Order: sequence, then C-alpha cells, then structure tokens
Amino acid sequence: MRAIIGSIGLVLTLTACGGAVSTTTAPATPPTPAAKVTTPNVSGPNVSGCFTSADGKIFTYGDDLPGVITGKGAVGVVITYERNGNVCTWRPLSDRLVAAGYRVLLYARKSAEYPDEVTVAMAKRLSKEKGVRRLFLVGGSIGATASVPAAERLGSRVAGVVALSGAVAEGEAAKLTVPLLQIGSENDAYGGAKDLQRTHDAATKAPDNELHVIKGESLHASALFGSPHGPEVLDRIIAFMDRHKG
Repeated sequence: MRAIIGSIGLVLTLTACGGAVSTTTAPATPPTPAAKVTTPNVSGPNVSGCFTSADGKIFTYGDDLPGVITGKGAVGVVITYERNGNVCTWRPLSDRLVAAGYRVLLYARKSAEYPDEVTVAMAKRLSKEKGVRRLFLVGGSIGATASVPAAERLGSRVAGVVALSGAVAEGEAAKLTVPLLQIGSENDAYGGAKDLQRTHDAATKAPDNELHVIKGESLHASALFGSPHGPEVLDRIIAFMDRHKG
C-alpha cells in the first residue's frame, strides 16, 4: 500500500483483483444535490434541448424518443444516464470524449423502465456506424447497474464498462470479463462505497478492476462532473478508456 498526497486530499491506492482501489478524502461539506438541468429553447431536431444537429446525427427510436451520435472516432461510447436524469448533465463527459477522439451516443429514455434492453439496442446501433470497431458502455446510477449485464450480452465488441454510482448485482459482476472502472462517493445512498466495494470484490474476472471512492461526499452519478472533483473524474475516465480501447 502506498499513500500519495495530492492537492485534493489523501489518496490511498492498492492493487486487488487486477485493478486498483483508491479513496479521495474531500473537505467536510454538505451533500451536493443532483445537478439542475436548464433546457435551452431550441427549435428543430434535438435531444432534450442540449444536443442538436450541429453536434452530430440526431436519430429517433421507439416511441419517437431522440438520441444523438457525436464525434467521429473508431471507438464508440454509449452513455446511459441515471433515473429521472437527462442527457444535459452528461455533456461535460461527452465533450471530453469527442475531443479525445471517441464517438459518443447519448439518448433520451423512459425513466420508469430498467434500461438494460435499450442499452444493448443503443450499443448495437452505434456499432453499425461506419468505422466503429469497439464500444465502451458508460452509465450513471441505474444506467451503470444496467451496463454490466448489457456488456455481458454484447460480448467481444465491448472494450470496457464505466460505472458511476452504480449498484451492480454481485452475480452479474462475477460474470464480467471486460475491464471495469467504478467511480462514486462514499455516502451516496445508491452506488455508495459499500455497493461499489461489493461489485469490485465480485468482479474477479475483469482484467482491470478499478474503483475510486470520493470520501465524505454524497455526489450521485453526473453530479460528480459539476463538483470540485469533476476534472479528476473526467481524467480518470479518459485514462481508463485510452488504456483499453485497443
């Protein structure tokens, strides 16, 4: 075990199950609520007013629900947001991914439905785009929970899973055979430290099994991006994907 002192606090890193577990101690602050979404007044095809045809290709699926494919990279990323969430709060990650050379699919969905089937469907849609070779699945909260079994169903086309504030069933985690990055905050009621640790311990077949817990916080899923930890979270995601994109 080695301790590293950084500008954001104390980080403890140790190797386990083919990956790393780290904790960042944050200053004592009240829990941060989920990011508020302000929907712009946009006309024409768009996704939640946050993505338009200027960002990429707008498509519809199911009951005329919208999605967007942005970027032109050979490695795709499917983002499934948290229940009662919105694609807008995932724009910071999408923009970083596109700038790093990835092709990103974001989509609106019915929040009441468990998103495993639609995650698989979106991955298959993105994999049919010209030039896309492999995929990452990224999810927040219930979207993270659903991304693990979705990855198992999709097989070798998946390069890895990034789960923010997810609570993955141990049985599903035990089946995972692709790299896994989990990020969350210690005091989160769903996808907090205990949930993340259980998944980490169960995912013994994942060739890279990385866990990062922000101590003393209750930031949930995409709320991480707008917090003081946002830059570090984005950097970790990009570094993980760059390491495993093949």
